[in-house]
Formats: sequence, C-alpha cells, structure tokens
Amino acid sequence: MKNLFKALAGFQQEVPAIHQGTKGYGYTYSDLKTIFKVINPILKKHDLGFTQLIEGTNIKTIIFHTESGESIESITEIPQGIILKGMNTFQINGSGITYYRRYSLSSALGLVTDVDSDATGEEKPLPVAKIKKWITEPQFQKAKHFTAEQLETTFANFKFRNEAQEEELQEIYNNLRSIK
Repeated sequence: MKNLFKALAGFQQEVPAIHQGTKGYGYTYSDLKTIFKVINPILKKHDLGFTQLIEGTNIKTIIFHTESGESIESITEIPQGIILKGMNTFQINGSGITYYRRYSLSSALGLVTDVDSDATGEEKPLPVAKIKKWITEPQFQKAKHFTAEQLETTFANFKFRNEAQEEELQEIYNNLRSIK
C-alpha cells in the first residue's frame, strides 16, 4: 500500500478546495462535474484513479494506484424508503446515488467540496425524512376497507411487498375518488 498512500498524499497536497457554489437546501456545494474537472488531471499526475460501483443499496468507492494496482475502498449505504416531495421513486434513487457518490468520493480522497459552516449560524434540527415501513398482510387486508383518506395515509406510510398489493389498493382508492 506504500505506493498508493504516497500517491494519495501527493494528490491531497496539490488538490485545491473545490467550491462551485451550487445551491442546495440552505447550503452550497460542488457538483460531480466540477469535482471531476478539478481532480481528474491531478489524479492522473499521481497515477491514481477511482471507480464507484453500485452494489445493491450501496455505493462502493475504490481508489486505486494505476502502476502498482494497490487500492482502498469504502462502502456507503444509500438510505431506502425516502420520500422527497415532487419526485417519483426513480428520481429519488438517482438523486440519492448522485448525492452519495459525491460525498463518498470526497471523503475517500480528502476533498473539500462545500463551505465549512460548522461554527456559524444558529443550530436547527435537521428535517427527518419519512422512512416507509413494509405493510404487513393484516394491515394490507384491513386497508382494503379504508376510506380514500385512510388509503392516502397508507400510501404515504407503507411500502408494498409486491406490485399486485399496491395496484389493488390503488384501484380501490381510484374507485372511491370517482364516487365523490
């Protein structure tokens, strides 16, 4: 690992803080395109490369030394069951992958990609994302007799074990809404 760590230390001495100022929810950060534009030539100069693989619900970030083949890796779990207003499941998953790629790569390489505001501002509790629980069979059977409002709560709070369950409740919900 001597070659990898020597090259990584050289890279870290040379790479600047990367801060583009892309706006997030109350903070700014550098997007992946900006990070890649800055780090790729410096990685090449130090015979370093990286890859990020999706393995199930994890992102595996591998930093490798191109000459010796030495590598280190980090695995970051992408939280599941997150609900983001105005986004479908695919958009939420894509957003999570991009977010965790950026931060796992930044962590593995020792990059500074956002404004360090730890000691500034007023402390506010972080918003907690709602994590859906799996619906049990008794809950599913009971939900078949719910009102439209109760079904809306069910869709907001539960993940379904299969598409047939979700489709069945969606059909009941649609029928109830068409009666009004």
